[in-house]
Amino acid sequence: MPERPLKIGITCYPTVGGSGILASELGDELAKRGHEIHFISYEQPFRMPVGPRVFFHPVIVNSYDLFKYPDYTLPLSVKMAEVSRDHGLDVLHVHYAVPHATAAFLACSMLPVDQRPRVVTTLHGTDTTLLGNDRGYVPAIRHALEHSDAVTTVSEFLRDETVRLLGVQRSIDVIHNFFEPHTPRRSREEVRRELGVADTDAMLLHTSNLRSAKRIDLLLETIAQLRPFAAFKLVILAGESFARYENEVRRLGIASHIIVRERVTEIEDYLQAADLALFTSENESFCLSILEAMSFGCPSVAFAVGGIPEVVESGKTGLLVPFGDTAALAKSVETLINDPGRRALLGRNAQERARGTFSAEVIVPRYEALYRRACGR
Repeated sequence: MPERPLKIGITCYPTVGGSGILASELGDELAKRGHEIHFISYEQPFRMPVGPRVFFHPVIVNSYDLFKYPDYTLPLSVKMAEVSRDHGLDVLHVHYAVPHATAAFLACSMLPVDQRPRVVTTLHGTDTTLLGNDRGYVPAIRHALEHSDAVTTVSEFLRDETVRLLGVQRSIDVIHNFFEPHTPRRSREEVRRELGVADTDAMLLHTSNLRSAKRIDLLLETIAQLRPFAAFKLVILAGESFARYENEVRRLGIASHIIVRERVTEIEDYLQAADLALFTSENESFCLSILEAMSFGCPSVAFAVGGIPEVVESGKTGLLVPFGDTAALAKSVETLINDPGRRALLGRNAQERARGTFSAEVIVPRYEALYRRACGR
């Protein structure tokens, strides 16, 4: 006898970042598998799907003179309780402990015991790597994790850091990110023509929200060291405004090699047009952008930080160098620009790894099994 579909609430930050993208894609895949999905946030997530069995419940955040800063946790908890009660949610899957897991527990306390959904908390990085060093947050994060019905992290690195920094004494499931690419709407040739990338140029790609940990300064420094200087273009798909980096681009004399597109939703168009992806983060729990590139047979060059070595097999599916060594990073990029055969081999290996290890077919059933286990607890 088949198990009944679940009713799942998903809360995430709706901004352009890996956690929001993963949460949106997970909701999409779960809905395709027959589950009922309810997104709860202050605005629709960046890539939230539209279709049957997918619903959005906005959280209204008011600004009162009484508060110095608008409060989000309380109105979020009220909306979570309301949606749980009205739709009979089985699970509240919150992405980031702060403030989402705390709000989920407040929501549950507002409901009769037999109407309380199970709380599944997924850590994506900042809860641990940033707030895990803040004594004003650690007790609250630890409490949220210890009292969740299940906790997951997106990499073994992040699980280990969570235990080390937060002292969490409970089981944590590692469920890696996944990416299920959509069919590009434009051809590779159309995209490159629109960008002004010549057939003879190597198209390098960087996608990120441009936050400080992405180290855009090191990205630009690396580009300035590439030789020969006329053989490439770097396309930056920016989740936020790139304006604050424009002076540095001019100072380094690389303006003619930089092409910026902001808040792109049709990311697959650009992924299939790229020859090589480049990342300079100082810390990454996983780096979903690398996986997105891998899915289109595009190898990445990056610093070997955080969970990236769990995604990229250096020398087989991409190239990794020690953090901060922009000379070595530039040399690796030059190697792949000048050796199309090796670049193609790494790309094929990367795509095979993406499909075999990090696809929705592999990862989503693990979340489904986790929900069932939590509901049976």
